[in-house]
Amino acid sequence: MSILYVSPHPDAFPSLRALIAARYGEAGDGPGWGGAPPRVCLQPPPASRTPFPPPRLPALEQGPGGLWVWGATAVAQMLWPAGLGGPGGSRAAVLVQQWVSYADTELIPAACGATLPALGLRSSVQDPQAALGALGRVLSPLEEWLRLHTYLAGEAPTLADLAAVTALLLPFRYVLDPSARRVWGNVTRWFTTCVQQPEFRAVLGEVTLCSGARPLSQQPGPGATAPPKTPAQLKKEAKKLEKLEKFQQKQKIQQQQPPPGEQKKVKPEKREKRDPGVITYDLPTPPGEKKDVSSTMPDSYSPQYVEAAWYPWWERQGFFKPEYGRSCVSAPNPRGVFMMCIPPPNVTGSLHLGHALTNAIQDSLTRWHRMRGETTLWNPGCDHAGIATQVVVEKKLWREQGLSRHQLGREAFLREVWKWKGEKGDRIYHQLRKLGSSLDWDRACFTMDPKLSAAVTEAFVRLHEEGVVYRSTRLVNWSCTLNSAISDIEVDKKELTGRTLLSVPGYKEKVEFGVLISFAYKVLGSESDEEVVVATTRVETMLGDVAVAVHPEDPRYQHLKGKSVAHPFLARSLPILFDDFVDMEFGTGAVKITPAHDQNDYEVGQRHGLEAVSIMDSQGALINVPPPFLGLPRFEARKAVLAALKERGLFRGVQDNPMVVPLCNRSKDVVEPLLRPQWYVRCGEMAQAASAAVTRGDLRILPEAHQRTWHAWMDNIRDWCISRQLWWGHRIPAYFVTVSDPAVPPGEDPDGRYWVSGRSEAEAREKAAKAFRVSPDKISLQQDEDVLDTWFSSGLFPFSILGWPNQSEDLSVFYPGTLLETGHDILFFWVARMVMLGLKLTGRLPFREVYLHAIVRDAHGRKMSKSLGNVIDPLDVIHGVSLQGLHDQLLNSNLDPSEVDRAREGQKADFPAGIPECGTDALRFGLCAYTSQGRDINLDVNRILGYRHFCNKLWNATKFALRGLGKGFVPAATSEPGGGESLVDRWIRSRLTEAVRLSNQGFQAYDFPAVTTAQYNFWLYELCDVYLECLKPVLNGVDQVAAEHARQTLYTCLDVGLRLLSPFMPFVTEELFQRLPRRTPQAPPSLCVTPYPEPAECSWKDPEAEAALELALSITRVVRSLRADYNLTRIRPDCFLEVADQATGTQASAVSAYVQALASAGVVAVLALGAPAPQGCAVALASDRCSVHLQLQGLVDPARELGKLQAKRGEVQRQAQRLRERRAAEGYPAKVPLKVQEADEAKLQQTEAELRKMDEAIALFQKML
Repeated sequence: MSILYVSPHPDAFPSLRALIAARYGEAGDGPGWGGAPPRVCLQPPPASRTPFPPPRLPALEQGPGGLWVWGATAVAQMLWPAGLGGPGGSRAAVLVQQWVSYADTELIPAACGATLPALGLRSSVQDPQAALGALGRVLSPLEEWLRLHTYLAGEAPTLADLAAVTALLLPFRYVLDPSARRVWGNVTRWFTTCVQQPEFRAVLGEVTLCSGARPLSQQPGPGATAPPKTPAQLKKEAKKLEKLEKFQQKQKIQQQQPPPGEQKKVKPEKREKRDPGVITYDLPTPPGEKKDVSSTMPDSYSPQYVEAAWYPWWERQGFFKPEYGRSCVSAPNPRGVFMMCIPPPNVTGSLHLGHALTNAIQDSLTRWHRMRGETTLWNPGCDHAGIATQVVVEKKLWREQGLSRHQLGREAFLREVWKWKGEKGDRIYHQLRKLGSSLDWDRACFTMDPKLSAAVTEAFVRLHEEGVVYRSTRLVNWSCTLNSAISDIEVDKKELTGRTLLSVPGYKEKVEFGVLISFAYKVLGSESDEEVVVATTRVETMLGDVAVAVHPEDPRYQHLKGKSVAHPFLARSLPILFDDFVDMEFGTGAVKITPAHDQNDYEVGQRHGLEAVSIMDSQGALINVPPPFLGLPRFEARKAVLAALKERGLFRGVQDNPMVVPLCNRSKDVVEPLLRPQWYVRCGEMAQAASAAVTRGDLRILPEAHQRTWHAWMDNIRDWCISRQLWWGHRIPAYFVTVSDPAVPPGEDPDGRYWVSGRSEAEAREKAAKAFRVSPDKISLQQDEDVLDTWFSSGLFPFSILGWPNQSEDLSVFYPGTLLETGHDILFFWVARMVMLGLKLTGRLPFREVYLHAIVRDAHGRKMSKSLGNVIDPLDVIHGVSLQGLHDQLLNSNLDPSEVDRAREGQKADFPAGIPECGTDALRFGLCAYTSQGRDINLDVNRILGYRHFCNKLWNATKFALRGLGKGFVPAATSEPGGGESLVDRWIRSRLTEAVRLSNQGFQAYDFPAVTTAQYNFWLYELCDVYLECLKPVLNGVDQVAAEHARQTLYTCLDVGLRLLSPFMPFVTEELFQRLPRRTPQAPPSLCVTPYPEPAECSWKDPEAEAALELALSITRVVRSLRADYNLTRIRPDCFLEVADQATGTQASAVSAYVQALASAGVVAVLALGAPAPQGCAVALASDRCSVHLQLQGLVDPARELGKLQAKRGEVQRQAQRLRERRAAEGYPAKVPLKVQEADEAKLQQTEAELRKMDEAIALFQKML
């Protein structure tokens, strides 16, 4: 067996790294080498068992006499699960290796340097503040990377995160106090996220962060004092301190003395930077009036300033209405029509980030289609949410008045619901406006509005008349707390691994689940007292048993054909049935049959003609059973039945049983299958039609992977129960008929012949009189008390909002709709029903395409849940909220006190500093950038903050550009180039052309990440990082013709770039666009109705310019890298370009000025072919046709750099030697997995390449001596 040797010290982070890796190996498919998880030993290995002295722990012995692996990096890589080092692909693996290397070579030395002296474990020869500064410098790249990433590589922890987190354990525990952690907010968020992972927690426990309560010198150590130093060590330290003091005194004197021949310059005091605070728009602007943009732009981007006043102006101007710019919606439009209805959110509460994702996607699409000139309607609406709303109002009624709805009465209760809706129902619309949703609010609908209620009544009556809706008694999901049937989507399935106690509403004590109870039924007529043993998880239902079933081929029970067993508590015998559904391998192979309380048993009962005996009423109390069980609540009866079985000697045992418990997601009650007369929709033919529409291609479902799910559901569909025993909702327009005529026998509820439907009671009476052939005065009607399932009215939404069944202009223009966009989790519950009802009632599909986006989860991949504290209000991301503010929201929720505590802890872990203000535009852009055509999105709110920084970049770039354009700038009438553009002007136009192409292509394919990436890259990496930098010398130069061409190109970039971004970022783009001059006086008044850039408008692709600038950028990257390597950050060294041919030389000469601007170089000169570079240059390849020589002579100290390089080379040489020895070890090819071998080979090649580079640099510095 393999053994992992680790240090027992709680702060030995290399050993902790190995232990956590081992945990991941156990949780995955085992360690990377393919063996079993190792045994952990808290001490060094015996010297007798090691082939050579181990340099340090941890160490891994792969079996007795097997391969030895030393060091945290190598051991962790061996223990980590195969294939989980990165998110897949060579690029990801390289990224993981780079971060691991960074942790080993940069983070660990800086972390130890800052922490160990503070703990008294190492005497510091460096000022503590300097040590913290060194730690800060190595944290900076980490902070910047984590600004836009949840983890270092991919969407889950990798070896990179493991290496970096363990490297930073000591600083976070002992040095980085709360103020420091605020500075490194992204690093802190990532660190706390990682250490909360189960594998980390299993090793580290609860990581306590530094409180900052005591000075560093007083910070507690790990529990053990440092060993006393020997006299020799003390003497050595004294000499070091003496040398250090002399050196510091010398430096101080040199700083005080000015250089020879120069007067000492007095540096002016630096002004303290002041926090500008929150910038707000405070100019008086009446609601609906246009915002005043004549004032100077604020110094930095502020969401509160930017987002003020625009939405009311858009709404008042009618930009969101399909009538805008045309005489009527039915006016012919060659650009076409785009119609989409919103998935109506529940009126009960507020939107969460899942809704925000839906609306960000839908509004981006709507704005894109509107800007393309199509007649565009995005129709808003809200769902009455039957069960959810009734529960909320009932709780409010009980809390405020101490009344139940039954005490109040139906009519009075419904008045309370409408009152609540009037007070609270507009919160969702407010949130949608804050999100910038360009909905036509004049067409907003509520599913209980008269127009939609009439459509619901019409649909029910038509379907009932055709026999599609019918009355039947069947098993339904029943909530005893709500006293109603509920749909499958309202049932949460709680998985249990074994015996579990759960809280159930109405019961003081917790109820036991997850156990299988076995008991015996005695065989009637058996002389040997034979019995049949059955097992059940719901022993109380045995009071409703009517049979026992076994498999027809089970040899154990063949002799019992035709026999029966005796029920111990009831005066009835239970026949022994033979049915194929029984699993012979499960338990005893015999099962009890309770048709009235189990779906499988119900189907068996139907096949064998068994009676279904209901033993529970609607509130879960037992009926149709003898005393002492009669009237007992179901879970009290469970204990009573078990006790009675034991008393009669029939109990045979209990064992843990993994199971799924169905819970009502509204009441948290355990759902019971109960037989109830209900209304059903016959779905078979409608489902076939819906399935065929997708098969024919009439209806497209995207991503196409969901089509398989669609067909599976349609092929296996069951009839749909549409009754709900509620008061709030559409009351079913069906009436039970009583006839005052002796010739007509009285009817019973389940008998559909005694039910009629009607648009009014008078119409129903006429129907009943006609059906029973009596006069209307002999008919008495009682309307069904139940209401329709909320999904029934939602299924009519695409055409009921347009006035169906009445003909209207909207119905003729906008039905069928263009697109239905929603989450994949309601594909069946909503989308399928809209398609089925649309085809059935209108003869047409309700839309032509369905796009299903992924489901939003939190940064840890968990489902959004109020009890976890990870449900986030989009407004909290837009405006920001403190941790206390998040806690306060929990107190105003419907959570139980125990759940509030759990949620508070979740909020504290995920948002220790609250949620920063990000703004609407950053939230929308970030959500769309996250979207992938998959099933889940693990959303890290802190990543949204990165897109706020992007907004700030847009702000500053536009502000600079407006200064560059000047007050008197007049844009050309068209965006076409004038013919005198420079190389970089042509290049940025070419890149803009590509961004336009990718944006339109991405929108058409619903590939939102492709669109956001194209626009982000253009603005950030091409316009800001390259073009604006190259433009500065041109705008400040003397060539006014070149400057004018540059200004026209810059204006085109701003104009087109803002229009590209507008669908995602409507507020900041409108704010900036309104500050630009217009090409013509007839330009549209708002960016949201300005034409979207299309490839036909922007056709400036220029391969020649792109190739030239790519060379310039390659040279720039090399120069920057060399400057960083030789610490020339404040010096502009000269640069010489060695080219392979004349064509490359010409190209390099053309871009030399751009290299000078971008790389902050001195002179940039192209060497003649074959000419040598000056002495004392560092050299690197920019391409296979161009080498870069950077002048170092006179800028660096060759002797000092040579010493540093030789020391570093020795360490790299030792790393390479260890890798060679590892690969040469006996058994390495057979025992080490192929992926690990490949990683070792890549690491060795990388190390050898680094050695060659060092040798070249050493040779260079030796020449310079």
